[in-house]
Order: sequence, then C-alpha cells, then structure tokens
Amino acid sequence: MRRHALRPRGFTLIELMVTLSVLVVLIAIAVPSFDGVRVSSRLNAYATALVAGGQLARSEAIKRNVPVTLCVSADGASCNTTGQWETGWIVLTGTTVLQQQPAAADGYQLRDTGGTSALVFQPTGVGASPASITICRASPAASQARLVSISATGRTAVKRLSDGTCAS
Repeated sequence: MRRHALRPRGFTLIELMVTLSVLVVLIAIAVPSFDGVRVSSRLNAYATALVAGGQLARSEAIKRNVPVTLCVSADGASCNTTGQWETGWIVLTGTTVLQQQPAAADGYQLRDTGGTSALVFQPTGVGASPASITICRASPAASQARLVSISATGRTAVKRLSDGTCAS
C-alpha cells in the first residue's frame, strides 16, 4: 500500500501577485478601447435617432396631409428658434408632439453648420431646406464624429467622420 503525502493545495503569494500583475496590465490595455466603443455607440445612437425623427416627420406629413416639423426643443413641447440640436428635438404637427428626443449627454454636441433649427416637411414629403448636422464630443479626444445629412426631399444619410471636431 502506497502512501501519498498530503500536499497543501492553493497558490503561493508570488503566484497570486504575478497573476494580479498580468490582470492589471490587461485591464489597462483594454479600458481605452472600450471607451472608444462606448463613444462610437453613443454617436451612432444620436445619429440614428435624428434620422428616425426626420423619417417620421416626412412620413407623417405625407400620411396626415399637413406640414410636420422636426425642430430643436429644450422643453420637449415647443420649437426653439435659437439653440443647437444637443438640447433635444421634437417632431411636431400643429401643437401635437409626435416624438420627443431628450437632450444629449454632457460632453456631446450636435451642430448644424447652416444654423438650421427646424425642418418643415410639406404634405408632398418635401422639406423646406436641407440640413447637415455634425454629432461629436465637445472635447474630441476619441476623434470620432457622425454627419447626418437630411436633404430637401427628406432623404437621410449618415457619414462617419474621423476628425472628431464640431463646427460651432
């Protein structure tokens, strides 16, 4: 009969310290890349919401046979003639709000280079004027931005920009 010596099981302090050191290095490498993914996801979300608002305004104008407005709105109930899109926006027909988008998170900007604060879609589906809205970080550390273009006919397009700056 063989006797097996009982060995203590577990990790030594040195093995634990080496494992923790490797884990800290891996986390330090991974966290900045997750920040880039988070920024990209947020920019895509704002661009998608703006495109959806434009498409809703156009389709509701055609469906209801009345003008429908997509405009800047800080209070979610009425259009602002001043201000930028990061304060939020609404889709409005008459006095009825069809959709409301709350303000963008702190540190994000939505800038229209043409100064457009409202797009009015006529019952034919044609808008009064085109708009190009740049969505980016206020301090572009991640050099990412999106350009949402809404044409006078209501066609929308989103383009990725790599400079990450907003036109003020």
